[in-house]
Amino acid sequence: MNSLNKLKIAIIGSGNIGTDLLIKSMRSDFITCTLFAGRNLNSLGMKRANTLGIPISDRGIGAIIENPEICDLVFDCTSAQAHIEHWEVLKKMGKAVIDMTPAKLGSLCVPAINAIECAKVVGAAININMITCGGQVSIPIAYAISQVHPQIEYIEVASSIASRSAGPATRHNLDEYVETTEAALQKFSGAKKTKAILILNPALPPIDMQTTIYAKIINPDIKKIRKSVEAMAKKIGQYVPGYQLTVWPTIDADRIITTIKVLGAGDYLPQYAGNLDIINCAAISMAELIAKSRSTGS
Repeated sequence: MNSLNKLKIAIIGSGNIGTDLLIKSMRSDFITCTLFAGRNLNSLGMKRANTLGIPISDRGIGAIIENPEICDLVFDCTSAQAHIEHWEVLKKMGKAVIDMTPAKLGSLCVPAINAIECAKVVGAAININMITCGGQVSIPIAYAISQVHPQIEYIEVASSIASRSAGPATRHNLDEYVETTEAALQKFSGAKKTKAILILNPALPPIDMQTTIYAKIINPDIKKIRKSVEAMAKKIGQYVPGYQLTVWPTIDADRIITTIKVLGAGDYLPQYAGNLDIINCAAISMAELIAKSRSTGS
């Protein structure tokens, strides 16, 4: 796609997620970043954006309010509470928004499951919520299991991420992380009860992101579950190269257990920050889908 025809995006939030997202967006053939906004011009993210030649602002969403034509789509990488306020403004402006916070105001989106459905409202204000990093890892697997066994009694997901990869907004939104991940797990798997756990591991050297999924199922068909989970893992791997099925689904008493590791591409933080890659790659794939839809008018 010609650079002049690329979808113009703005990123609000200059922390780990926003900065990594910016770097990933620069490799895209369908989107181009025209604004990187935060609150502190001296933050590491702002400095990185400036060295990359991206227009920056310390006025946050105010920079978009002052110049509405600067972007077509906004990535909100701030906090769940801030997004509530941001969406009220951006909705009135008719902007498409991809919410990287666990605010769950918009359509809960897992690209491997419902990308087209979430992006179908083209040309109007839309809000797409990317749930959480742990959600993007585990929900597709829970969904794959539910395609074999629709009646799931209970699903629990436990994600461990390196403490160094969790910025202030992530730490501030831990309650929202749990609530949103659990709600999305229930929505996509149909499980009667769900539980989400996030562990910020301070170990040095930093650990890689790892998520274990536990599913309680009556008389599970392990062969069909493995086939369904393997197909889903391959599908996610198309847009998240570091997504790895490290423990195949196994039966332990009345539970199915499987584990996923996500290695980051090392765009902003080292490869241990797979939590950035899993949600940012998913978000980029959605932005590109919207860009393609608008370019074809479909």
